[in-house]
Amino acid sequence: MVAAAVIIALICALVVTLAVIATVKAVRTVKNGVDQAVTQARRTVEDTRLKARQFTQAGPAGEVAELRLLLRTSMRATQEVLREGLKDDPSLTESLALFDRLSAHGRELDDDLRKLESEPDRERLAACLPDLRERTKQVTHSADSLRFAAQDRARQFADDELSLLSEQIRMETGALRHWEADAGPGTNAGAEPKAKPAAGSAGTAGSTGSAGAAGSAAGPERPAISGRDGSRQWGYTWEKVKHPESPA
Repeated sequence: MVAAAVIIALICALVVTLAVIATVKAVRTVKNGVDQAVTQARRTVEDTRLKARQFTQAGPAGEVAELRLLLRTSMRATQEVLREGLKDDPSLTESLALFDRLSAHGRELDDDLRKLESEPDRERLAACLPDLRERTKQVTHSADSLRFAAQDRARQFADDELSLLSEQIRMETGALRHWEADAGPGTNAGAEPKAKPAAGSAGTAGSTGSAGAAGSAAGPERPAISGRDGSRQWGYTWEKVKHPESPA
């Protein structure tokens, strides 16, 4: 009895531990989802505000908003391209590391631009704009170079894969039409007609003979895949197949 009670207690403790672990993981997942949603909402609000300032405020204040919007858009687009491309191309790891170093300069520049948005002295703001404009151009040019190179690399890989696939399909189609290569030119020119079937066999194979002749004239029979409803399906179909047992 004591051993059974100990075993039951251990099982209960294990179940409670697993439940706690599952709860913690679920809470972390929900928290990450909420954080991402909040970050996305803040980003959208900030971009909308910058676009409004860009068109409503003239002079240096509007240009500061334009520089911030240009910087944020370029950095975000490059980050998304590199992170998505890294899933299929591990060689982009070095490019992503370089972008992380560039992001430090980009965040510093974005902070400087944000501080100048509330600068009341327009003369000082106009004096700082040339340097900020040059820094923004340098950072966005570097980010755009990384993004364009990653996109060109992915496009080249896709083109190479498509060319290889097209060549394989061309070879396969040639193999499927093997009778054309076996026949050759002029094969039927001097060929004698085949002997007709005997009269005795004509009665027994009356209907099947015409069907066989039609089948041989159409070429070799292709293997078919029977569907669940008994219909002949040639491999994968792009349309939905409704089965009798499925609800309407």
